[in-house]
Amino acid sequence: MLEKVALNQKMGKKEYKEAMEQLEPRLSRLQRACRSAQIPVVIVFEGLDAAGKGTLISQLIGPLDPRGFQVFTTQKETEEEKFHPFLWRFWTRLPEKGRITIFDRSWYRRVLVDRFDGLTDDARLNDSFEEINSFERQLTDDGTIIIKFFLVISKKEQEARFKKLLDSKATSWRVSKNDIKRNKHYDEYLQMNEEMLERTDQAYAHWTIVESTDREYAAAKILSAVAARLEDALKEKQTQKILEKEQDAAKDSPEALKLPYATSVLGGVDLSRSLSKEVYKEKLNDLQKRIAILHSELYKKRVPVVLAFEGWDAGGKGGAIKRLTEKLDPRGYVVNPVCAPNDIEKSHHYLWRFWQNFPKDGHIAVFDRSWYGRVMVERIEGFCSEEEWKRAYREINEMESALASHGTVVIKFWMHIDKDEQERRFKERQENPEKQWKITDEDWRNRAKWDEYEAAVDEMLIHTSTTYAPWVVVEANDKYYARIKVLETVVKALEERLK
Repeated sequence: MLEKVALNQKMGKKEYKEAMEQLEPRLSRLQRACRSAQIPVVIVFEGLDAAGKGTLISQLIGPLDPRGFQVFTTQKETEEEKFHPFLWRFWTRLPEKGRITIFDRSWYRRVLVDRFDGLTDDARLNDSFEEINSFERQLTDDGTIIIKFFLVISKKEQEARFKKLLDSKATSWRVSKNDIKRNKHYDEYLQMNEEMLERTDQAYAHWTIVESTDREYAAAKILSAVAARLEDALKEKQTQKILEKEQDAAKDSPEALKLPYATSVLGGVDLSRSLSKEVYKEKLNDLQKRIAILHSELYKKRVPVVLAFEGWDAGGKGGAIKRLTEKLDPRGYVVNPVCAPNDIEKSHHYLWRFWQNFPKDGHIAVFDRSWYGRVMVERIEGFCSEEEWKRAYREINEMESALASHGTVVIKFWMHIDKDEQERRFKERQENPEKQWKITDEDWRNRAKWDEYEAAVDEMLIHTSTTYAPWVVVEANDKYYARIKVLETVVKALEERLK
């Protein structure tokens, strides 16, 4: 397709000036409107070398309020970035609601420049395309507007621009040996770009091809496309508000009959399992020593680990985490307690705050509660829509798959106790001055919704327990048994990974 694009498109100076006089104030107004409507915008510039990305980005941001956007240039991965899944550096740079982020090259580097340079093999290439499509779908499903531009020039035009840059000492640094190499293999590299466009042109994030021989024409096309997309986004936002009002009204109507055929995981858990104190102490000492040794091996071999703990209030998450980390080098792990999102976190995709805290290679990240709040607390308490929590099963699986593809060991624990045991522990906390801080009115309110939470947990376990990120249900009525099961599970998983 790219070789058939007519690259001789031009725009006269007078026509260009007239277009800019209309487009620039229009864009300025739309930026303010998107800010008010809390719409996050991501604009991606990809294309052939010397196609004018920098110049055209400058043209685009000219009429914008600089307080409302940020531009990132994507270069080769730094050493720090190599220690994370490849999308980590982009997740951490996403805009909050109402702001604009512009990427001068982006996540597509993995399937273009890195592929051409031999850094991305076929297996990684396919994984990367899947992760990119999932990433963009997750963002757009959550309300982010993604606008993608691909800039095209001919081989001859590229050669001429390289020559002009090389002829000046002030600009010669902008042309690298790899740029020249891609020009010599123009057709081969063009085919790689063609494949990328075919595999990532989606309805939720489609590509706009920009004929960039004439920069006035290219600038006018880009500004016009951005303005049109933002106008559409604002209209969609209004439609969404109307639909939300209708959905809120529907909530007041009689609930549909619930069929009593839901699959249960928790219903088959044997909570009578226990250990004596003597056996517990002996096993604990041995397992903690083994984990300490494995922790050192993980660091040497640069294996990242993510451990997520969920469970009933008073289910023993804190006690299990303490025994797990007690003998570890504190420089090599972080425990992340997760509570309700703050205002900054609420202004991003709900997974954004977890990407901030995923470990670099060789380190362990422990989450005391996690991203599964979306399909439990947020679902039950109405903090997200039904569409959002149902969509979250797929989004969470995709995120965990991306971690696993990078080589991360992912294990998720559900600390399970029965309702009677929870009540006993709640009362014990209330009566013990040293533990009263652990019990709140919210704990009792959540307990009143036990059946709803149990149904949500069963559904969560069924939809998100995978081979690459399994759920482990821990029989936790007996704290000794629960802690040892957690440690044994972690030891076994790490030993298998290190083999």
